[in-house]
Amino acid sequence: MKDLVIIGGGPGGYVAAIRAAQLGMDITLIERESLGGTCLNRGCIPTKTYQYNAKVLHAMRKCKESGITVGDIQFDIKQAKARKDAIVANLVTGIKKLLEQNRVEVLNGEAELINNRNVKVGERLINTRNILIASGSKPAGLPIEGTVIPGVLNSDEILELNYVPPRLVIIGGGVIGLEFASIFNLFGSAVTVIESESRLLNLLDSEISRRMMVYLKKAGIAVYTGTLVQQITAAENGLKLIARGKKDTLETEADIILLAAGRQPVTDSLNLDRVGVELTERGFIKTDRHYQTNIQGIYAIGDVIGGKMLAHVASEEGIAAVEHMGGIDRSVAYASVPSCIFTFPEVASVGMSEEEAQEKNIEYKTGKFLFAANSKAVTMGETDGMVKVIADQDERIIGVHIIGPNASDLILEGTLLVKNHMGVSDLLDTIHPHPTLGEAVMEAVRDIRGEAIHLSPKQK
Repeated sequence: MKDLVIIGGGPGGYVAAIRAAQLGMDITLIERESLGGTCLNRGCIPTKTYQYNAKVLHAMRKCKESGITVGDIQFDIKQAKARKDAIVANLVTGIKKLLEQNRVEVLNGEAELINNRNVKVGERLINTRNILIASGSKPAGLPIEGTVIPGVLNSDEILELNYVPPRLVIIGGGVIGLEFASIFNLFGSAVTVIESESRLLNLLDSEISRRMMVYLKKAGIAVYTGTLVQQITAAENGLKLIARGKKDTLETEADIILLAAGRQPVTDSLNLDRVGVELTERGFIKTDRHYQTNIQGIYAIGDVIGGKMLAHVASEEGIAAVEHMGGIDRSVAYASVPSCIFTFPEVASVGMSEEEAQEKNIEYKTGKFLFAANSKAVTMGETDGMVKVIADQDERIIGVHIIGPNASDLILEGTLLVKNHMGVSDLLDTIHPHPTLGEAVMEAVRDIRGEAIHLSPKQK
């Protein structure tokens, strides 16, 4: 009998497998496609590989400012795609080796639950003490007429393009949509983003969201908010899209249309109904704080349970779930989960936004610092953006929001501040090296007290 069968080899499943092996468990991991899941094969890693290509193009087009002259800049997406595929393959191989080194049995195939003690893969029946479902999510469809027309792609399919579409329309102004918007804008596409909500990135602090709108338009990306797409049709030179805005009807043509709004759980073929696993109204698996379902011995983590659908959250949930199986009571610090968006400029946040603090009737103060006043950002020529820090009345840091250069790296300091309930005083006597982008975080914290050094004094 196995101690644990894990269904899904993404960042939730394979991390859980390694942690379970460290705890001495005998594990079988079942993956129907490639190890690494959506994150490695069709999400985080491929898009960040393309984002790096876009970042190089962005730097090269600005190199004249640094006294560097280059010839005609050309971008070959076929070569970039080959590099992306090679990086993905290399990382998949790395995960395979890690699992082998930890003596995790890996099976390729469809998993089917027979009951809470037996899982079937092909003709093999595996008896186990525990089952962990980490089957992930996939792009959700949209109720729009014409989404099955050739040229209408989801976020998986657009990564397989071997050409840069001259005109790209993206439906969805969330994380996925805006990352692709930034990437293909720098690749050379004329990009249009259409969002049904009144603002982009509507889960972020509204001030950060407003700044992102400004920077996207500055980059030449057309953005329409409060606009609902009604129909997609084939046109003489590609595709035609019709949408209803706040006041007018929007009609635009495109070579490619990307559907980038929402994801849904992957639970087909698992036979959850037969086993009796309880689901939410949206089809996600219900769990308790230990990631146990309503069926004894069956756990679930990651995108398949909804919540914060991030790779690093799935990994933490996987570790917490297997540690609970091993008798260790551990919880995930959801209040201090960092979120990163790899746009131009990058966005990262952790903790509460101003809107959340207001909803919870928390009295708060804010501190802000612009990258335009940070010497390292100036030397880089990347001065768009700011750091915003939110503290409660006891001056404990409850939120950090960054839009600007290397925001995804800078947010780690903010995560430590929020997770450990640290106060303004804790950071003020922590020396930050100069010149670094991290000084902007320190200055924003100082600004809570009106003591920022490189800002004009606040008017009293």
